[in-house]
Amino acid sequence: MSSLPSDAPHSIAEYFHGYEEDGKIRGFRCRSCGLATATWGLACSRCGAIGLEEIDLPTRGKVLAYTILHVPGDEFLNDAPYAYVVVELDGGGRVTGWMPTVKQESDLAIGDAVRFAPSYKPGVQFVKDSEGARSG
Repeated sequence: MSSLPSDAPHSIAEYFHGYEEDGKIRGFRCRSCGLATATWGLACSRCGAIGLEEIDLPTRGKVLAYTILHVPGDEFLNDAPYAYVVVELDGGGRVTGWMPTVKQESDLAIGDAVRFAPSYKPGVQFVKDSEGARSG
């Protein structure tokens, strides 16, 4: 097995900077197996290859799982309740995020289409995507 590079082509701080400043969902693609992920790393979680390439991930996807949070962290106290979601992005990659407009379970369903909505709040904010109806 190869060792990890001593100087990474990207830092965690640079990676998260892209969510808020550039209006993009940044991620990585493995040059060996093609896995696309929104999770920061130096090696592929699927095949272990080193040298992930930084990419812009799609901004639309579908809800794979969610829960309604009623007792959030301090930064989101005024937004509760809201949905914490796992989204499968169109074209590959999964990302977790939040949906401030979803206040109860009946407001969202597995398979619903969503899109990234840049926000001043931390994290990845999604809203329902009226352009593409999906089913689970």
